[in-house]
Amino acid sequence: MKLTEPYNRLQGNMPKIGIRPVIDGRRKGIREALEAQTMGMANALKHFFQKNLRHPNGLSVECVIADTCIGGFAEAARAAEKFEREGVGVSVSVTPCWCYGAETMDMDPLTPKAIWGFNGTERPGAVYLSAVLASHAQKGLPAFSIYGKDVQDADDESIPEDVAQKLLRFAKAGLAVATMKGKSYLAMGGVSMGIAGSIIDPSFLEQWLGMRYEMVDMSEFIRRMEEEIYDPKEYDLALKWVKKYCKEGPDPNKPHYRFSAHKKEDDWKAVVKMALIARDLMIGNPKLSGLGFEEEALGHNAIASGFQGQRQWTDHFPNGDFLETVLNSSFDWNGIREAFVVATENDYLNGIPMLFGHLLSGTSQIFSDVRAFWSPDSIKRVTGYSPKDTLENGVIHLINSGSTTMDGTGKQKRDGKPAMKPFWEITPQEVTRCLEATRFCPADREYFRGGGFSTSFLTIGNMPVTMSRINMVAGLGPVIQVAEGYTVDLPEEVGKAIIDRTNPTWPTTWFVPNLTGHGPFRDVYHVMENWGANHGAISYGHIGGDLISLASMLRIPVSMHNVPSESIFRPKVWGAFGDYDSQGADYRACANFGSLYAK
Repeated sequence: MKLTEPYNRLQGNMPKIGIRPVIDGRRKGIREALEAQTMGMANALKHFFQKNLRHPNGLSVECVIADTCIGGFAEAARAAEKFEREGVGVSVSVTPCWCYGAETMDMDPLTPKAIWGFNGTERPGAVYLSAVLASHAQKGLPAFSIYGKDVQDADDESIPEDVAQKLLRFAKAGLAVATMKGKSYLAMGGVSMGIAGSIIDPSFLEQWLGMRYEMVDMSEFIRRMEEEIYDPKEYDLALKWVKKYCKEGPDPNKPHYRFSAHKKEDDWKAVVKMALIARDLMIGNPKLSGLGFEEEALGHNAIASGFQGQRQWTDHFPNGDFLETVLNSSFDWNGIREAFVVATENDYLNGIPMLFGHLLSGTSQIFSDVRAFWSPDSIKRVTGYSPKDTLENGVIHLINSGSTTMDGTGKQKRDGKPAMKPFWEITPQEVTRCLEATRFCPADREYFRGGGFSTSFLTIGNMPVTMSRINMVAGLGPVIQVAEGYTVDLPEEVGKAIIDRTNPTWPTTWFVPNLTGHGPFRDVYHVMENWGANHGAISYGHIGGDLISLASMLRIPVSMHNVPSESIFRPKVWGAFGDYDSQGADYRACANFGSLYAK
């Protein structure tokens, strides 16, 4: 199991971070004395970003520094021209001193922007920071304010921890915005079982995310399977890998519903072809051109996708569970590689939060039904077990009637603890453990008449995770929900009794959100009660602060969250709409500035 070398599998270059060293333009003493310090800040920031950031595809983040310090509009224009030429998608202005705010500021309305004002007493960097942020607010160009809490000496080139945290949070969110721009969401099929999240609204993708809506009918899978529009060599490789590593689990079906061994063999061949086809539809495949399929070789430049499946497909053909599982995982027959983002039931309002989580963390994402809240009394009544410790407030059962990433088994390790890691950190041994913990059970034919194989595993407890979801509200637009918490373990027999009441062939994650004592997070039950839809996107780590920063850049208000106030980082102008951290201020600011790409 080899590690795939990082590469950009989509059209367009990866966005870069532009660094703008801003300076007091007055010559004959002032500017000359500040040139070295100002450009030193820019170079220190470039080194910091390139050391600490990678794109989700594993490539290092590149930084571009303006050719000169920016003391006025002429130099600002030169920097803007260079940034456009170099493919800059995010900008950070840095300065230790007073500068001419409206003359030096970044005026690109589509570029996420931040200003780092050095906290030093020799020159008024904080004064410029306040002045230029006032200009940003007045001109309707929200910007993030970065200012260290401790005074530094003029020759101190270090980046304080509090400044570093804000720089990284801003950069991750800004790069996510820039990476999505110009890509597509590919709907493979249409509406699944009346789920509103699979009714694609192109205006949301276009106006809030800068993305395109692409769609293919599921009959395209039939055409490509029957006409063999896939790489036959890779198909043979994939089928051998599947037979070696993907172990079948128990058949849950009643005897008269069970398929023969021959039919199951045919189903394996079909689901492997479906996985190849779905990937080729998303990103293209140059091998197809050599087979005479030049159009199909191009793909749809899709950074995320969804597979409708139920019911028009799954009533007759093998389900899409394997397709979704293997693409959402960080590995397949070609080795360890960047995970794809594929939403079950074409629920794009869950697929987009999966994309957010992937872009912010670099990890694969869990797609789950937010299936049931189990109170301590219910657990005791059904199993006889009295929950305690982390389970004393109950647990949310995340179990998916489709697929989820095999990384979600928790069989990867970080510092000896269960984790889900970016693909470049995953070892072959960890891949083997993930595969060994997963079973592919013949699909429940009362759900999936056409057969196929459902992914089954149990997520290990004690992983920090963040669950999120986008909901569309008539007259309001998109809102996002964020719940940080942990996966937990139930005693084996207790968990089995609960899982068997739903379906033992589907992957289970036991989730307990962090509680705040008030609002939707006053207890676990009210988190479940206030969740906006039947699905949730689960990302490894507590990335709620990153999600909130990203949402503010896109002008998507946060309808509920349990993120500590010290982790909330939004453009400074949000404070002009009420309490900076408040839900109301967030709603008013997002409504005032409007979706990022609508203007």
